[in-house]
Amino acid sequence: MTDLAAPPSLPSTSLLPLRNRQTAAWLAFAALVALVIAAPILAILINLGRPAPDVWQHLVSTVLPEMLRNTVLMMVGVGLGAMVIGTGCAWLVTMTEFPGRRLLSWALFLPLAMPAYVSAFVYSDLLQFAGPVQTALRHAFGWQRGDYWFPDFMSLNGAIALFVFGFYPYVFMLARAAFLDQSVCVLEVGRTLGLGPWTRFWRIALPLARPMIAGGVALVLMETLADFGAVSWLGVPTFTTAIYRTWFGMGDVTAAAQLAAVLLIFVLAAVMLERASRQAKRFHHTSARTRPLPLRPLRPLQATLAILACFLPILLGFLLPGGWLFHLAWVEGDGFSFGRLAGFTVNSFVLAGVSAVLLIVVALGLAYMHRVANNRAASWLIRLATMGYAVPGSVIAIGVLLPLAAFDHVVDHWAYSLFGVSSGLLLSGTVAALFYAYLVRFLAVAFNAVDGGLHRIRPSLDQAARVLGETPLGVVRRVHAPLLRGSLMTAALLVFVDVLKELPATMIVRPFDFDTLAVRVYQLASDERLAEASTGSLIIVAVSLIPVIWLHRVVARSRPGDSP
Repeated sequence: MTDLAAPPSLPSTSLLPLRNRQTAAWLAFAALVALVIAAPILAILINLGRPAPDVWQHLVSTVLPEMLRNTVLMMVGVGLGAMVIGTGCAWLVTMTEFPGRRLLSWALFLPLAMPAYVSAFVYSDLLQFAGPVQTALRHAFGWQRGDYWFPDFMSLNGAIALFVFGFYPYVFMLARAAFLDQSVCVLEVGRTLGLGPWTRFWRIALPLARPMIAGGVALVLMETLADFGAVSWLGVPTFTTAIYRTWFGMGDVTAAAQLAAVLLIFVLAAVMLERASRQAKRFHHTSARTRPLPLRPLRPLQATLAILACFLPILLGFLLPGGWLFHLAWVEGDGFSFGRLAGFTVNSFVLAGVSAVLLIVVALGLAYMHRVANNRAASWLIRLATMGYAVPGSVIAIGVLLPLAAFDHVVDHWAYSLFGVSSGLLLSGTVAALFYAYLVRFLAVAFNAVDGGLHRIRPSLDQAARVLGETPLGVVRRVHAPLLRGSLMTAALLVFVDVLKELPATMIVRPFDFDTLAVRVYQLASDERLAEASTGSLIIVAVSLIPVIWLHRVVARSRPGDSP
């Protein structure tokens, strides 16, 4: 009689109870990353209790009330404007049919490739008294100075308009994804109840898309609060400009950190809006089958208005500033020698490339920890580790320099007391400090791309590999890595472009006499040398177009059966 012995034990096929040691190791890694990311924020908050009465007296009596007013008005104006333009254009290109719809649905992403500080330089050059617009008006109508009224672009209203046409794609992107994901059945039910097209939009489609739209508005507000170059150039006092001037103009680190802490309150409000939108009600398809959305043909007059409504944001947000930059580079030329321009480009690309690799490695570790130890502790650690994206670059720069400077002083004091020599600045004002700032600022970008790709890998593949005797590291190397190639490339590309465009943190943290394209463009434009800054600006814009094209393809393919 055959002895039916129990089969040999196989490796565990469950992801959660891999091994307590392995899970603890991943959690320890996530805790270390979260501590590193949170250190700059904690360093800023610690300074709230330190006295800086003289500087605060000066700020309160001079610019603080105006800064508060400008910040609130900018958040309201930019948020409302971006919401109206982004949502309206998303509905038109998703639910209606008119000539050029597909081209416009792609082109509406283009302003994301144009940094706000570059648009500010270009529009100030175009709209100033001696610029081509006012000069053409005077020649056409025979006007002289004082004979006509022209809007002042170097103002709060100019900043609001600039940010609206530069940041609306965040709302457009999420609103279009929400409209693409909506059920045809729900819209058809509204039609059978006698609701017209616009009534269905207001009463059905818009409420269903409200969480995604709110998330897009929150992203717009975060970008508005984080901007330094545009508001500084336009002469609009905000917290970001005050932080920079308090640090470098007054030399008061404590007051600059306290201003950064106040700015964090506004950032927290935007984050809470985004969190609230995620916790709102969700609506899902009850069927796995998805039908293409029925497009409503527009009559000639309606189609013309739709084309104008979608083309105007593209014209003001990308085509005009991009075209004027190209004109300056082509006609007036760049005053840089090729070697100097190449040096700034190499600096920017090296920083962006190394940062992309560093952030992908850290993001991959966090994403895998989230997969192995998917519990409440892991979720909170990931929130802490990825909170830096909501914090403006100027705030991160202050927070990074404070602990690094303290470390350098401790090491210098220790070296001098033991060996009689000064160690100098080991981390502050070095490229390592820049990488630290980029890690804090952009880890969330890399993590979201990598984690999204990892979640699309079915757990059954992990289980099958473990049953066949593969180790956890072997599962990552032989199963996950090939399947994650697209997500890793996406994360690297997004981080590369974000670092390439980043301005405030780079300006504050960078080593002495180490300029990037973004910093050099800002310096040249600030010196009224926009033609010399045009080539560097075009390089930044050209590289930034790559993820914009990718974003369009991702959103357009989010609904099965619909082509880009």
